[in-house]
Amino acid sequence: MQHFTDIIIRIFSVTAIRYFVIAGIPFLFFYVLLKGRFERSRIQQRAANAKDFLREILHSMQTTAVFTVIALALLFTPLRNYTLIYANVGDYPAWWIPVSLIISLIIHDTYFYWMHRLLHHPRLFKYTHLVHHKSVTPSPWASYSFHFFEAWTEGFVLVVLAFTLPMHPITIGLFTVVGFIINVYGHLGFEIAPKRLRKSPLFKIINTSTYHNLHHSKFKGNYSLYFRFWDRLMKTEHPDYEKEYDKVQQRRFGDAIQPQSLNAAETTHGYSNL
Repeated sequence: MQHFTDIIIRIFSVTAIRYFVIAGIPFLFFYVLLKGRFERSRIQQRAANAKDFLREILHSMQTTAVFTVIALALLFTPLRNYTLIYANVGDYPAWWIPVSLIISLIIHDTYFYWMHRLLHHPRLFKYTHLVHHKSVTPSPWASYSFHFFEAWTEGFVLVVLAFTLPMHPITIGLFTVVGFIINVYGHLGFEIAPKRLRKSPLFKIINTSTYHNLHHSKFKGNYSLYFRFWDRLMKTEHPDYEKEYDKVQQRRFGDAIQPQSLNAAETTHGYSNL
């Protein structure tokens, strides 16, 4: 029993430390030490306050506890015998670790899009996802700020992955770190994407901090986590996204950003508010 308790404490501690390091370092730079320097990169004019940060951190610790239970069940109980998690690195080629990481992020983005849209249903939103949307102007601390029920739905993606994709614990660790770094970027509150991204084909594929920030300020659209694919396919991408992105980047760089976007009719056609 003591050994089991030690494992719980270890998993919780590692997850909490990861949260405070990955979310805390950008918060320290953007919100404290270099606050004035990045002002032109701020996406919203409204600033979050200490009360917001405290609420986000407290809910994130609750989420960390939920994630701890899920990880414990998958890695340290008999349930692991029924998963595709493998312990011996040699069971699969070395290239499978980075490939399975990429696949896991694609699966996660699909899972997150549909789970996220479901939580925005009027009958569920106020009982679950509203907690996360109290961060109208999100900060890095908001990345794990979920209602208790939503924390389980967020963490359940690990169960989906464990039963559908062969993964080594190294890949699982990389998945949680990479996914959280991207999540923190989405909640940063500042746009740090390079100027050249706008003219790159990558711009049509990946999300930016402005992308998810618009979801927080408007409460509708832009439901995906990593990629624009599902929002564009399901016509739920906010029609103002590229305009808002260009506005922030123009403020950052002081000159006009030449958009390569769809025309207004194509951008707004079929946009769904759900």
